[in-house]
Amino acid sequence: MTEINFGSRVGVWWTSDMVPITDVIARAREIERLGYASLFYGEAGFKEAFTQAAALLGGTERLVIGTGIANIHARGPRAAESGARTLGALYPGRFVLGLGVSHAPLVEHSYAGSYSKPLATMREYLGAMEAVPAEVEPGAQRPARLLAALGPKMIELSGTAADGAHPYLVTPEHTAGARELLGPGKWLVTEQAVALTSDRETGLRRAHQHLHVYSQLPNYRNSWRRHGFDESDLIVGGSDKLAEALVAIGTVDSVVARVNEHLDAGADQVVIQILGDDPAADPLPALRELAPALARVSGPAGG
Repeated sequence: MTEINFGSRVGVWWTSDMVPITDVIARAREIERLGYASLFYGEAGFKEAFTQAAALLGGTERLVIGTGIANIHARGPRAAESGARTLGALYPGRFVLGLGVSHAPLVEHSYAGSYSKPLATMREYLGAMEAVPAEVEPGAQRPARLLAALGPKMIELSGTAADGAHPYLVTPEHTAGARELLGPGKWLVTEQAVALTSDRETGLRRAHQHLHVYSQLPNYRNSWRRHGFDESDLIVGGSDKLAEALVAIGTVDSVVARVNEHLDAGADQVVIQILGDDPAADPLPALRELAPALARVSGPAGG
C-alpha cells in the first residue's frame, strides 16, 4: 500500500477557492497546529489543484494535503501523473492525489468536455498515468491515488486500479459497504459535513443550503437511492431525513459520535467539512472547538 503519513485519523475538508492563497496557507498552519492530520479540498474550476497543493505543502510541516478531488477533465493524465510524482518527490508521504470524473454540468459547461461512460473514462485515464516513464522523478515513491467513488463499480476500481477511495456526502453505512468492496490494505478517506450548533433548526438550515446543488446532481441522487432514500428525500436541498443522515448536526459530542461511526465502519481517515451560515464562512472557530475532543478518537491511521 502506498504510504500516507497521516498522524491521526481526523482531517479537514475545506473549500477555499475564494480565499487568497496567503490566507489559506495561514489557516492551514493553524489546522496543523490544532492536530488535524490532513487538509483536502476540491477543484470546481477556480483554484488549480496542483498549484494549491504545492503552496500548502510548502507552507506547512506535517500536514497531509489531498485533492478531493482533482478533476480528470481539467488536465491530461500525463500531466497529472508527472505533477503528482514531483510533489511526492518533494514531500514524501504528504501528498494524496484524489481523482474524480466530476459531474456532467461542470465538465460540459466549464471544461467544454464530454461526460460519457465515466467508469471507462477513469479506467483509461489511470492506464495512461501508469504509462508515464519511470524516469520522471526516478526513485521517488508515487503518491497515493484515491478515486472519488460513490457507486460499487467505481469503488471496486478504486481498489483494483488505485490505492483507495475518497467518498463525499455519504453515510456510515456507505463507508461500511465501501470498506467491504475495497477489502483490507486500501485507503478509505471519507468526507463528513458538520453543522456545529446546539440549535437543530440552524443546523438543518446549514445542511439544506449545503445540499442545494448536490441534490440536483445525478451521481449523488443515485448514491442516496442505493442507500434507501426515496424521491421524497431528493427534493432540492434534501429532506430533513436526508440532511441529518449526511450532515452531523449538533454539539461536539454529536460530531465525535458521527466521526466514530465512520471509523468503526472502516474509514482510515475522516475529513470534516465545517458548514456555516455562509458558504464562505471561516471554518477555524468550529475546528478549534472540536479539536480537543477529536484528538481523543484519532489514533494512528492505516489502510
